[in-house]
Amino acid sequence: MSAYPALRLRRPRIAAWSRALHAETLLTPADLIWPLFVTAGDAEERIGSLPGVLRWSITQIVERAREARSLGIPAIALFPNTPEHLRTDDGAEAFNPGNLMCSAIRAIKDAVPEIGVLTDVALDPYTSHGHDGLTDDTGYVLNDATAEVLARQAVAQADAGADIVAPSDMMDGRVGLIRMALEQGGHPNVQIMAYAAKYASGFYGPFRDAVGSRGRLKGDKKTYQMDPANAEEALREVAADLDEGADSVMVKPGLPYLDIVRRVKERFEVPVFAYQVSGEYAMIEAAAAAGAGDRDTLVLETLMAFKRAGCSGVLSYHAPLAARLLGA
Repeated sequence: MSAYPALRLRRPRIAAWSRALHAETLLTPADLIWPLFVTAGDAEERIGSLPGVLRWSITQIVERAREARSLGIPAIALFPNTPEHLRTDDGAEAFNPGNLMCSAIRAIKDAVPEIGVLTDVALDPYTSHGHDGLTDDTGYVLNDATAEVLARQAVAQADAGADIVAPSDMMDGRVGLIRMALEQGGHPNVQIMAYAAKYASGFYGPFRDAVGSRGRLKGDKKTYQMDPANAEEALREVAADLDEGADSVMVKPGLPYLDIVRRVKERFEVPVFAYQVSGEYAMIEAAAAAGAGDRDTLVLETLMAFKRAGCSGVLSYHAPLAARLLGA
């Protein structure tokens, strides 16, 4: 390798056209998935801990799908705010074919069929106790009984038209059960994006507000979500989900776990996604509001970091803003 002054690493940075030619990572709207919250009724609802993010009615969710299409965003991810009277200990509303999630899927697919629809498979928006699964008398989340319900939930969503089901619960063995149920239910082409490395994180608070589970959550989720101290365990989780039939895997949260994204990508060479979660979004918004950083710059820089680490795509509440910036 040459040495200075023959080597001047600043030369390619001197002009924008040259920086574009030498860019090693490309970020486009096609790398984005837009998470959306759906609620009952006809009016939009603000979420105090997520400034700028709303819960949308089914009619409004369809408009958001059209907006995504116009911005070049290929897929949206749906999360329901289930009405209070439908939340029960057994979370049975999760597999009701007429529930909020399934109704939204059908409406979107009727109006904007070319948009990919990714659905959350977990029980926390449906349970009275706020956990992702069924619990015993002590509050312990039951693995096998929960996995059976999750398979029913996934099939109900696939019946409604979901393109990708994304189990976010972290139960052992649930991907295999879901894959088998989809095959038997006539949905061999529905993808599974497994939340394979989902950590018991402090960054989820605003999301739990959005789906109405935070105030009702009894205890924590540390018996099923991963310890933030562990990386080798994440690789074992990914391997298990891939063996059971996952088409792609997700790391969650995002920026604090880019080392996990890189290790998963290098080890398995499969599509890896990351979720820039609600707490990460809220931090960027707070920094911008305080004048600590420029929102547009922070958004694009963080999303580029995901791509640079090895992500095939990113779930981000900033997706429409980023798409507009990238298309400018």
